[in-house]
Amino acid sequence: MARELDKSRALVGRWSRQFAWVMRAAAYDREQDRLFLAEQAQARRDMARRHAKLAQAVQSKAVARLQMLDPRELSPSELLRYIQVAAEIERRAVGKAPEAGAVEDRDQGVDVAALSDEERRARMDQMRRELERRLSEGVQ
Repeated sequence: MARELDKSRALVGRWSRQFAWVMRAAAYDREQDRLFLAEQAQARRDMARRHAKLAQAVQSKAVARLQMLDPRELSPSELLRYIQVAAEIERRAVGKAPEAGAVEDRDQGVDVAALSDEERRARMDQMRRELERRLSEGVQ
């Protein structure tokens, strides 16, 4: 700095102490960091809003398509997959981590994996009828 200003180092040192250049430079750096972090936080908020709008648009398309499905045409494995995905989405929406492994009926606590083939078919028929009823009533 002294060379660039063509001044003595002693004089530049006095100016630095007199005008608190080190402290002011540190304060400037902190303010720049604070502004950068605020910009990042705003960018994350903007991104979350965009993602939420996109998710809503995709959801409305998916619901419209889902309502057109005839549940009687779904295989038991397809029906089970729909239920698994819906349950996982619901769990995440209320802040609960997805469960690993067993698929449970929310209301009855049934572990589908532990059922016999006949019991599983009966349970799938019951769920299919419930899904048909809800779709016919327009319940989402």
